[in-house]
Amino acid sequence: MAQPSLSQSIQRIEETLGTALFNRTSKGLTLTFAGERYYHMATQILKMYEDFELEISDINNLRTGRVHMGITNHLGTLTLARILPKYRELCPYIELFIHEENTASLEQMLLRGDLDFVIMHAPKESSQPQIYYDNLTRDPFVIAMHPLHPLVEKAVPRPGYPYPVLDFKLLAGEPFLMLHKEQRIRQITDSVLQKAGITQPRIALTLRNYETALLLAARGLGVTLIPLQYFQMASYEYCPTLLCVDEQYDASWDMCIATLQNGFLSKADQLFIRLVKEQFGPTP
Repeated sequence: MAQPSLSQSIQRIEETLGTALFNRTSKGLTLTFAGERYYHMATQILKMYEDFELEISDINNLRTGRVHMGITNHLGTLTLARILPKYRELCPYIELFIHEENTASLEQMLLRGDLDFVIMHAPKESSQPQIYYDNLTRDPFVIAMHPLHPLVEKAVPRPGYPYPVLDFKLLAGEPFLMLHKEQRIRQITDSVLQKAGITQPRIALTLRNYETALLLAARGLGVTLIPLQYFQMASYEYCPTLLCVDEQYDASWDMCIATLQNGFLSKADQLFIRLVKEQFGPTP
């Protein structure tokens, strides 16, 4: 910096602080007490910034960092044991905070900025334009009912379906075992009922646990809709009969990674998401 520019810069600082930083003598400049304090503070600030740059370098190279992710309870059971060992191997020093809630709560936490991303099931119609749902695998819903229910005989085997297909409209008047409205399984069920023209279903029970609904369906207390993947990962003392739903009703949901539109994702976030996609992403 040229001498005149340096003098002007010092003068502006002194005017801002309202005190002199230098004693100006015929022998040159010496620091005033305020100048000494200013120099001491400046060196501290520069050291703090240097440390901050090193910390950012560590974050960028995954040597430190923190991830706040959300996941629904049952998806946590399905996915985390397949993802976390590899992630911990690659990033042993990244702090992981995993929040397990229902989808409605997780969406609100994401919107508030409490979470970096969420592993969940995407809604059929999004009411949150600020959230981007990156869909992965699709899982069909199946009808669960008592093995001796008379409607079982009306289901017809079809190519491409793992179980016989039942005309969903035949369920009008049947008692339904439902989950609560804020749960995504219930929202999918309501969508299928609406497409089938069953506008006022007979709801026998409203529960929170899909496993309880399945057991009660197996015991003949009603029928329920359940994701096939959830049924396959559990064991039951009483096993219901499963029937498929015709594809016209779109009885399925998509596992997805939800993030804020144009939101920031750290390298630690991005690596976790990449591992999830490698395990659960759509097959090319």
